[in-house]
Amino acid sequence: MFDIFVKVYEYFIFFYATALILSYMVLAVFSFISINRYKSYNTDIDDEELLNSELAPGISVIAPAYNEEKTIIINVKSLLTLNYPLFEVIIVNDGSKDDTLDLLIKEFDLVEAPFAYVEKIKSKPYKRTFKSQNPKYDILTVIDKENGGTKADAFNAGLNASVFPYYLNTDVDCILARNTLSKMIKPVLNSKTRVIAVGATLRMSNNCDIEEGVITRVRPPKALIPRFQELEYIRSYLLGKMGWELINAVPNVSGGLGMFDKEIAIKAGGYGADSHAEDMDMMTRMAVHMMNNKIPYKIGYIPLSCCWTEGPPNIQILGRQRTRWASGLFQMFSDHRKILFNPKYKNLGLITFPYVFIFEFLAPIIEAFGILFTIFLIFFGQVNWTFAPLILFYSYAFAVMISSIVIIWDQMTFKYYNTTREVLKLFVIALIEPFLYHPMIMFFSLKGYFSFITSRELAWGTMTRQGFEKDKDGNDKNSGDKGNDETKPGIFSKLKKNKESDTFEEIKP
Repeated sequence: MFDIFVKVYEYFIFFYATALILSYMVLAVFSFISINRYKSYNTDIDDEELLNSELAPGISVIAPAYNEEKTIIINVKSLLTLNYPLFEVIIVNDGSKDDTLDLLIKEFDLVEAPFAYVEKIKSKPYKRTFKSQNPKYDILTVIDKENGGTKADAFNAGLNASVFPYYLNTDVDCILARNTLSKMIKPVLNSKTRVIAVGATLRMSNNCDIEEGVITRVRPPKALIPRFQELEYIRSYLLGKMGWELINAVPNVSGGLGMFDKEIAIKAGGYGADSHAEDMDMMTRMAVHMMNNKIPYKIGYIPLSCCWTEGPPNIQILGRQRTRWASGLFQMFSDHRKILFNPKYKNLGLITFPYVFIFEFLAPIIEAFGILFTIFLIFFGQVNWTFAPLILFYSYAFAVMISSIVIIWDQMTFKYYNTTREVLKLFVIALIEPFLYHPMIMFFSLKGYFSFITSRELAWGTMTRQGFEKDKDGNDKNSGDKGNDETKPGIFSKLKKNKESDTFEEIKP
């Protein structure tokens, strides 16, 4: 009986691993096609016409803030420098207990102002609205509300306060490229089908040079944990989501950076107020609404890096973040279980949800069981030592190959890093990721599942920021050593020279 169980297990692992490998290969091909298709219509001429057009659709930039005193000022300044004809910036102070609100009031000369706040979507009680007395900040609105326990609740309050037909959700620890809005609205304008959401690539801001809310030099993170995340993000966005975009099966648009059709978001009920996976939950709600009403829709993605976010600098903070994400994923499948394998929901029910469920949600469980079972087999002398090392090496080599392809592809296509040394740092990370970083993510995922099952409360906002303060030499504390490449021009160098006349064509992927 035991031999039969071992044989069944071996076949299961073989087919599971084979399916995963094939899916990565298919996504790589899809991603290549999507990126080349994007580059064919991403022209500077179109961008200039959009910037000078009086018909450019208005966009509301919404950023929740909870205890963000270390980065709030520089990040709000970053949002205010976006280059687009018609937009507003809405900061939602979600009951911060530190000096977040006080710093905003002082820096931007804010005062309480009358405001027609209409609660189209339910959220925790709204308190007051602040506007600036300085005309330079007339596009800035600060909403003060009671803490809702989740970022989703804060986004709902921001939606209620927004005035434009499209909104961009982001985090106040994010630094956006100045051309973000014009780049992300283009898939909406270029599509004959209604585009309900658009996403873009995120990267780590740790170790980048930042001046007055503008990234002037891109570098891979100096610390090990953020550098792991840099590789993870590039792989996830450039290969994964760009691949899914080709067949209109994008699983989620990141809560760190995503543009949405506000009308559809509100009709779909807004964000689930208690959701800890607000990005995938919102995307699912909107897609379901469109299918229930038999309205054709599209979810777009662009391969450009438009957003840099401060990643967790150590294992403790990474663990809190990934535990919450995993709990949110479990919550999302619990709330939307009727969609899984349901042909009524087309690509969402038959492709997107099954893939995420089998290869993302179940993966940590299968891996953990595999490790325990392997230890059991070793203890009882049941391991085939002839083939086991070969299988292990094959799996490792494939993982490194996928990461290496993405690194090369990213550098050849967009060239965000200036030096070969910076690129090689990511190759080194690709070599050690399967042994160091991946096991940690597996453990935190299982911890998140356990937290959800045991109904443990997971509040948002536990990320500890290091900020972008200057040291005594005038350098960013988290930017690392400048080295000899300081004099070499980066892709953002023109922004530093002339921020007023700069337009998004300064970043030319």
